[in-house]
Amino acid sequence: MPNLGKLGEQVVAAWLRTQGWVILHHRWHCRWGEIDLIACSGTGEWENSIASFETNQRLNLRCTRSPAHPLPPSPLLVFIEVKTRSRGNWDADGLLAITPTKQAKLWRTAELFLCEHPDLENLPCRFDVALVRCQRMSGRSHPDSAPDTILQLPPVQLGQPVLVAGYRIILQDYIESAFG
Repeated sequence: MPNLGKLGEQVVAAWLRTQGWVILHHRWHCRWGEIDLIACSGTGEWENSIASFETNQRLNLRCTRSPAHPLPPSPLLVFIEVKTRSRGNWDADGLLAITPTKQAKLWRTAELFLCEHPDLENLPCRFDVALVRCQRMSGRSHPDSAPDTILQLPPVQLGQPVLVAGYRIILQDYIESAFG
């Protein structure tokens, strides 16, 4: 059975790529915690830094930009918290799990990321939250996935379900500048 949190993150990353974002990291972690996704947009002198990220990514993902969605003109670094929930959850599809304590932890984690990557520290930053709904399809079988397996996903659109690994996944909401 696939890890539903990672599956939700892969769906969000696929959607971000269609919007012209470059995914720098999946599940970047340090002593303070973990950031689900780190992405960037824009153009400029820092693009050499992105090239090094692309070749050194832990999951060997190929970062591509969609020609249909050009990058915004000014660079931006985004730290994304992904909340993947099933039906009947208690925390408003993950939104209530982003407490002030969680926000502070993500802030500290992002600061350490920037300390380790000084070539990106002058970029404007923001914290986004993605809310993903996941429902297992009854009677559908799916292969077990290794923890770091990158699944082939159909095109992802906000609010539209995709079927993958025996699950119906919906990127319900993407909240820009959710806190910070």
